[in-house]
Amino acid sequence: MEQFTGKIAIIGSGNIGTSLAKGLVKSGYAAAAQITLTRRNIAGLSAYADQGFAVSADNPAAVAAADIVVLCVLPQQLNRLLETLQPVIDPQRHLVISVASGVSCADIRNKLSDALQVVRAMPNTAIAIGQSMTCVATDQADEANVQLVSTMFETVGAVVKINEDLMTAATALCACGIAFFLRAIRAASQGGVEIGFHAEDALKMAVQTAKGAADLLLLMESHPEQEIDKVTSPKGCTIAGLNEMEHNGFSSSLIKGIKLSAVKAGELYKKE
Repeated sequence: MEQFTGKIAIIGSGNIGTSLAKGLVKSGYAAAAQITLTRRNIAGLSAYADQGFAVSADNPAAVAAADIVVLCVLPQQLNRLLETLQPVIDPQRHLVISVASGVSCADIRNKLSDALQVVRAMPNTAIAIGQSMTCVATDQADEANVQLVSTMFETVGAVVKINEDLMTAATALCACGIAFFLRAIRAASQGGVEIGFHAEDALKMAVQTAKGAADLLLLMESHPEQEIDKVTSPKGCTIAGLNEMEHNGFSSSLIKGIKLSAVKAGELYKKE
């Protein structure tokens, strides 16, 4: 991977921001000294300072010294942040990457500069282990900048480029989706306890089974129904269990939950 030669400012360095920073360094894309991490209370970043990252509580100063600006704050906090950054933004130099849910590229340009290059990225919490599913989109940024953002987030997982009008949907399926799959694993482990396993064993069995199911699809490049057919025999126990779950709304409840999350995700910024 070709190393980036500029400076990166990650504004609001919580779990996503610090995980991205670690991924960029681990992959060799950037050195720690090229990355500034900001947070209101920089005491929480002391371990990163020890690793060679620059840390700061001064967002405008961090942005003024950077080429790439990654906005990792909540949608509700974004407008106040953008007001402080507007005086130091240089549209000719800065590329802005936003991970704020429900905030369009146009929303950000309206606060900073019409000429600014803005790309949105929606990772999920599996970024902490380099297994994020990140969706990337823009409305008018150059293809080279979209590819640059994709390369950055490929250091912490898989990336799919999508149309910007699908970014709220991506939030529901990928970011909220982590919680949905975790709840399904938790439910499976509780079922395991009910049929006789100790809780810790049931959880380990459910987790590894879920991981195996996901890897089957990824590595075999197959469809879920293909793999389901391999496990369901006539009058068998698997199809009996599946049909009981479907009769109780398993698939439809998951679909409805994803749809509702997409609606809520689209309202986060508007309700500020």
